[in-house]
Order: sequence, then structure tokens, then C-alpha cells
Amino acid sequence: MLELISQMFSYGFLNRALLVGMLVALCSALLGVSLVLKRYSMIGDGLSHVGFGALSIAMAMRLAPLAVAAPVVVLAAFLLLRISENSRIKGDAAIALIASSSLAIGVIVTSLTSGMNTDVYGYLFGSILAMGVGDVAASVVLSAAVLLLFILFYNKIFAITFDEAFAQATGVNARGYTLLIALLTAVTIVVGMRIMGAMLISSLIIFPALTSMRVCRSFKGVVISSALVSVICFFCGMVASFAFSTPAGASIVAANLVAFLLFALVGALRGRVLRRPEGRSKIRKDRPSSKEHPDQQR
Repeated sequence: MLELISQMFSYGFLNRALLVGMLVALCSALLGVSLVLKRYSMIGDGLSHVGFGALSIAMAMRLAPLAVAAPVVVLAAFLLLRISENSRIKGDAAIALIASSSLAIGVIVTSLTSGMNTDVYGYLFGSILAMGVGDVAASVVLSAAVLLLFILFYNKIFAITFDEAFAQATGVNARGYTLLIALLTAVTIVVGMRIMGAMLISSLIIFPALTSMRVCRSFKGVVISSALVSVICFFCGMVASFAFSTPAGASIVAANLVAFLLFALVGALRGRVLRRPEGRSKIRKDRPSSKEHPDQQR
């Protein structure tokens, strides 16, 4: 195993993919906790479809894909929130509407121009070979900005995640911080699409949060656990991809699935232990009887 890992690090493109991928996995996990708890877990999937449409148009016009996709996906994130808040189209319906429309536009533009070539396939399902030095530099800067903003506004994000109305009543700009989460998610999606692809990037947002919630019970615990699970699963998926010559994005999702099943098993076993009849009977036995004298109860 150590020999395999050392062999991986001998390839420059794999080093670039690991650096960017771990940063994206970390950002996705941190944002995913709030998105899952606010029932916006599918926003990653919707924005990735928007990103694919933007990338298709950028390639057709021979423009820089990242420079075109980033502002388009950010605008789509704001539009999703506005539609779900101020119209009759709510949450998942708004995401499905924009996602399917963007994907259709991307497919039409692709079919009329270059067709389904290698670049388009890489954006759909991910390609670790697509990470150039310039892409790595831009991705590192964007990921660092996402992490910094999340850490700086952690308390505000925590407040609007659990009770947005109460947070707003205490003076917190709930709408502004919700838009901040959408902005950070959009940037993370655009950066991660190069490795994971439009079809799989949302798994980095959903899986770590759901996995950690099987065991952890506090917001801080879920955030820390999600970050660790996401980075470890990304690395394990990359190692499996290199060892068995499987697609990197699919291997990473498979690693997250294994982690989810393991955490679900641990959570179920712990729940059974806590619900054991012996534990309840012991508690009842130690509890003083209401018929005893008050002095004896004290």
C-alpha cells in the first residue's frame, strides 16, 4: 500500500488533483452540513448542471471555461434562492427546473458545435488530467477564500441554519448570510467540477454531512466529522482509482458510500445499546420511590 501511494505522488497531475480535490472536499463538507439541515441538499446538483451548461457555452465560444462558469453559477445560486422564497415554486422544484433547463441547453450547444468530445465528457464525469497549473492556482485561491469566509462567519451560519427566524429577530442579516452560503457553494461547485464532474460533484456536499449525522449529535461535531470523512474518502477514492484504473469521481463517491454504511451501522448499534431493557431497568431500580419519606429521597 505504501509503495502504491508513493508511486501516486510521483505523478505531477495526481499531486495537482489531490491538492485541489482535498480542498474542494473540505469546502463541500463544511457547506454541506448547513445545506442538508436547511433542506437545500440538492442545490449542489442543480448548480452543477448550471455549470455544465455554462461550460458548454464557454467551449463553444472558445472562452475560458472557469471564467465563464463561475459568475453564471453564482447568479444561478442567487436566482434559486429568490425563486424559492418569493414565488410559488419552492425548494426542490426550483432546483429541478433550473437544473434540467441548464443541462438541456448545455447538451444542445454541445451537439451543435464540437459534439461529445473528451473535454465535454471530462466536465460531465470528471477528469483528473484536466487540472493544469493555472487551474490549480485559481482553485487553491477560491478554496482558501471559501474556508476563510466559513470560519469567519461560523457563528452566523450556525444561527441561520437552526432557526433563521430567531436569528433575524436578534439582528442577524439572515438573508445576507443565506446568500453567502449560496455564493460559497457555487464557487465550490465550479472548482470541483473539473475533478468530480457535473454528475457527481453534489455527492461531496451530501454524503459527508449525512454520514456524520449517523453518529454525531452536535453541530460542531457534525462539521468536524464531515470535514475529516470527506477528505479521507477523497484520498481513499483516489488511491482506489489509481490502483484499479477506475474513474476518479465514481471511486470517490463509492468511498463515501462505504463510509456512510459504516457510520449508519455504528449509529444503529449504539442506538440498540442505549435502548437495551437492562439499561432502563437499572435506571428505574436506582430511582427513589415516590412512596418513600422525603428525607429518605434526599
